[in-house]
Amino acid sequence: MALHPQVVTLIEKMAAADLKPVVEMTPVDARAQFDSVAGPPLEERTPVGSIEDIRVPGPAGALTVRLYRPQAEAAGPLPLLVYFHGGGHVIGSLESHDEVARVLCVGADCVVASVDYRLAPEHKFPAAIEDAFAATQWLTDNAGEHGADPASVAVAGDSAGANIAAVVALMARDAGGPALITQILVYPLADYACNSPSYQTYASGFGPLTEAGMLWFQDHYLRGPDDMADWRASPVKAPDLSGLPPALVITAECDVLHDEGVAFAEALAAAGTPVEHVDWPGMIHGFFSFAPYLDDGKAAQRLACERLREAFAGAGT
Repeated sequence: MALHPQVVTLIEKMAAADLKPVVEMTPVDARAQFDSVAGPPLEERTPVGSIEDIRVPGPAGALTVRLYRPQAEAAGPLPLLVYFHGGGHVIGSLESHDEVARVLCVGADCVVASVDYRLAPEHKFPAAIEDAFAATQWLTDNAGEHGADPASVAVAGDSAGANIAAVVALMARDAGGPALITQILVYPLADYACNSPSYQTYASGFGPLTEAGMLWFQDHYLRGPDDMADWRASPVKAPDLSGLPPALVITAECDVLHDEGVAFAEALAAAGTPVEHVDWPGMIHGFFSFAPYLDDGKAAQRLACERLREAFAGAGT
C-alpha cells in the first residue's frame, strides 16, 4: 500500500529540516538530534498532574526513573505502567518520549514510570535489559511508596523499548514475578538479525528508520554476531513464549520492522499467549510518537490507552 498522505507530508517536512541520518553521526550527536526534534514544544504537551524524577537501584548503579501521575492527589493507589523508550538501544531518552508518557498516563489513568536505562555503545547488550528488569522489580516492590498498586503493573515500549518490554515480560515469568497484567508492544524490534523481507521492501524512503540505520543500531548495541540469537536481544527467538501476559502488538505497514513484529505476534499466539495484533496500513516506523501530526498515531495511542484501562480494570476484579 502507498504511504498515507499525512505521512508523505511529514516526510517532506523532515526532508526540509535537513536532518542527518544516524549512520552519518556519532551516537552522541545522534542522541542530541533525536531529542531536539522529538515531540511537540513543551507548552503543547499533554498536561499531567505531576512529574517527578526518582533514583532506583540498578545492576551497575542508580537509574533515573521519571514518574508521571494523572492527578496531583489520588484517592488511592493507581495502576502502574513501566515504559521503555525507543531508539535502537543507542539513542532516545526520557525527554524524547516525554509526550508519549504523558498521553499514556492521562489516557490510561495510571502512574507511568519511564526508565532511563543505559545506552550502547557505552553499555552494550545486555545492559539495557538488566537495567529494565531491575527497575521493573524495584518499582513493583516499592509501588505503594509512589501511589501505585503492585498488583496492577504493566509494561510497554516502542521499537527498542518494545523489545525491552517483551524481554522483561519473559524474565518476569521465569523469575516468578513481578506478575505483569499486560504488555503493550509498539512496532517491536523482535529480531536483531535485521534480515526479514520488510528490510528490503522498506529499506529507505519510508521515514527516518532505514535498513542502514538498523544495521548501525545493531553494530552499536550487540557485542558480536552471536548476540543476535540470544532471546534477550531477539525475543522472537525465545524457546518458550507461553505463560506471558496478554499482549497488544502494534505494527506499521511501511516499516523495516514490520515483518518481525508480525512474526512475534504470531509466535506469541501460537504459544497460547493472548495477543491482539493491529497493523496500520500506510504508516511508518515512529508513527505512534508522531501522533501530533498523524491521525492514525492518535488512534494507536487511544487503542493502547483503552487496552491498558481494560487490563487495569480486570486486575481489580
